[in-house]
Amino acid sequence: MPISQIAIGSPAEIARPDALKAALAEFISMLIFVFAGEGSGMAFNKLTNYGSATPAGLISASLAHAFALFVAVSVGANISGGHVNPAVTFGAFVGGHISLFRSVLYWIAQCLGSVLACLLLKFSTGGLETSAFALSSGVGELNALVFEIVMTFGLVYTVYATAIDPKRGNIGIIAPIAIGFIVGANILAGGAFDGASMNPAVSFGPAVVSWTWNSHWVYWVGPFAGAGIAALVYEIIFIGSSTHEQLASADF
Repeated sequence: MPISQIAIGSPAEIARPDALKAALAEFISMLIFVFAGEGSGMAFNKLTNYGSATPAGLISASLAHAFALFVAVSVGANISGGHVNPAVTFGAFVGGHISLFRSVLYWIAQCLGSVLACLLLKFSTGGLETSAFALSSGVGELNALVFEIVMTFGLVYTVYATAIDPKRGNIGIIAPIAIGFIVGANILAGGAFDGASMNPAVSFGPAVVSWTWNSHWVYWVGPFAGAGIAALVYEIIFIGSSTHEQLASADF
């Protein structure tokens, strides 16, 4: 069972050079991802007079996030594992592939990277709004919670299958592409309903800069729940204790 493999670690781990380098890599990857993803939405709004809530805007957001995440995961993979998402880090923690103390370090770095990206966007665009994630008309918090759980389950399940599973073989080469694709596809599925976050840090940055917190809890509880479920399912059914291994950050 994964619960027996969970590693807490020690506070001293936070000060280790490799942990600090990994956190810095997560910070930079998140900055790259949010700047491109959130920036594409701001650019589309400027060009179309806030027409991002259209089919064209949804497709634009899907492509921008898929491409940006592919790059962000790729550039961080050899240093931190390229999580670029607190929910992915949580899923790895539940499976015993990263310690709690290193996870907390990643979460802090990821959230700070998102906030800085949004601050840079607001400054460089002359004060344009960095829109916080919000529920569409007719979509309740419970509806959005289910969306976030299911979408993040698909994302973290993909991460496990392509990046974490020790039996992944050569398919690990396409992990950043597969991860980018599933996020892009999920945005097409859920973007019109709750914005399709799947990533608490991506929701946190715009919320801080715009100071908009309506239903913000959904974008933390949903992704963490979906990630935890995906980790448990994949670990228990497909990996199992006989093939479990602690992954170095260079592997994930």
